[in-house]
Amino acid sequence: MLVLGDAHASDPDNEAALRAAYDDANEDLALQVGDLERYDLPIETWFVAGNNEDFDVIEALRAGESPPEVDDAHLLASTAVDLEGVRVAGLSGNYAPTKYDLSREELADDRRRHFVRDDVDRLAALEGVDVLLTHEAPTGLLSYGYDPGCERVDRLLAVLEPDLCLVGHHERHASSEIEGCRVVSLAPVWERYYTLDPAALTLASHDTPVD
Repeated sequence: MLVLGDAHASDPDNEAALRAAYDDANEDLALQVGDLERYDLPIETWFVAGNNEDFDVIEALRAGESPPEVDDAHLLASTAVDLEGVRVAGLSGNYAPTKYDLSREELADDRRRHFVRDDVDRLAALEGVDVLLTHEAPTGLLSYGYDPGCERVDRLLAVLEPDLCLVGHHERHASSEIEGCRVVSLAPVWERYYTLDPAALTLASHDTPVD
């Protein structure tokens, strides 16, 4: 199974790298952790929304619609899917403390990029999650002289008890064990892609062949 970090594929060079990763991996299914920005994809891809997306497309996917610019892209928004014997769930969006206690209906324009309390609560109620996709990182994974992690993701790790959590947003590779879960921050697509062994839930890293 192909695993992809941030793509920012509205940029032509980044879109070329995204396509190169799909071609080089030659997998049948893919997971992606946000800031995708292109939704016409070569294989079935399950993703969480990041803070850089076409939010009209994202809201349409949340509503179960199929916009014309979408092909083989499936949004995980506090939902789960079973893929090759692995139950994958996702939290779409990033955290803003001033927006967290609002309803989704109160978010407008680019503020639709955030997740709210209801999104976290609905995800926390799921059972049997093996792999969790988030755009925000938990605390304890990364440091920039401060911890950029989000305690709302910490709560999901504690409640859902996934075996693996895949994280976007920070565009750097890092790995740690948190709440008994292996958490991996993914490098961006233009640097590398990953493949996931569904049986062992192990990741392998591969350089993206970019011209």
